[in-house]
Amino acid sequence: MPQVIAKKTKIFFLTIALICGFVVVSLINTPTAFADNTNIDELLSETGARLEETAKAYDEAVTKVEALKKEIEDNEKKISELEAEIPVQEEKGAVAMKSLYKRQQEGFSLINMILESNSLDEFLSSIDYINTIHQSNVNEVVRLRVLKSDLEETKQALEDNKAAADAEMVLAQETLKEAQEAREAAQRLAAEEAARRAAALDAEARQQSGGGIGGPIVIGGVDWALSRDEFVNAWAARIDAYLAGSPLTGQGRTFAAAAWNYGVDPRFSPAISCIESSKGRYCFLQHNAWGWGNISWGSWEDAIDTHVRGLANGYGGTVSVWGAQKYCPPNWEHWYSSVSSEMSRI
Repeated sequence: MPQVIAKKTKIFFLTIALICGFVVVSLINTPTAFADNTNIDELLSETGARLEETAKAYDEAVTKVEALKKEIEDNEKKISELEAEIPVQEEKGAVAMKSLYKRQQEGFSLINMILESNSLDEFLSSIDYINTIHQSNVNEVVRLRVLKSDLEETKQALEDNKAAADAEMVLAQETLKEAQEAREAAQRLAAEEAARRAAALDAEARQQSGGGIGGPIVIGGVDWALSRDEFVNAWAARIDAYLAGSPLTGQGRTFAAAAWNYGVDPRFSPAISCIESSKGRYCFLQHNAWGWGNISWGSWEDAIDTHVRGLANGYGGTVSVWGAQKYCPPNWEHWYSSVSSEMSRI
């Protein structure tokens, strides 16, 4: 019996030793956990929310300006038509006024009309004729007044629309500037954090193995000073060229527009799609070209918008070492290098 207890005790302590050894090895092989005073994910999420608000405000302002421009064009066209019609109506009105004045001066003798009429029907016809002429003259005068009133109202509407368009344009320019500043701040924040964490990881790798992980691959910046249309047009062409021949062909504008809306490097999401699914050729779920959670979508447009928004809120909007560790923990070094390389090709 004591031998059995001793044997069980030996097995117990051997098991404990193996577990402790596994934990130690795991701790050695686990990348350093950064204890920051500033929560980078929270900051990026806040910046992403601000970007969405400014991008939405800009789009709304531009839409209002376009609608007002259409109203201005319609008003200007109507003013031209009225200004062409009024002189003609003024002549008709003048003739009508003369006719009305002449009849008033000559007076109206009902007795004479009765005496001159050969029958009751002829008398009634004369009355209808006179009433018709009178009403026609009155209508011409009223028409002239209506046209002139319509012209004044249209001119006032034109001025109001121009003032509103100017105000909306100022708002659009202000929100565009704010969006540009927010995008630049987000990219700067992500770049600084990526550089800091890469340096720390590199130092750790050198200390443990005598060699570093290598510095971040330089892929160039993104010009956020462009207007929305300039930005989308420029990047859509480059992304379309990169995606040519794949299931994502023709989605360059979708990627570029989402990148603008959320302040993400426009190359980031297309590059990830290449690494994760060969640009949409081998999706493990419908329209999921990025290995993004356990999600499927009904269209590439919805999928792209959701993925780019997620990159903005959780990964800094561009490739980085710390982002690679979150996106692909088991093989983050290869993922980081591969995504960076693909981004350089766009």
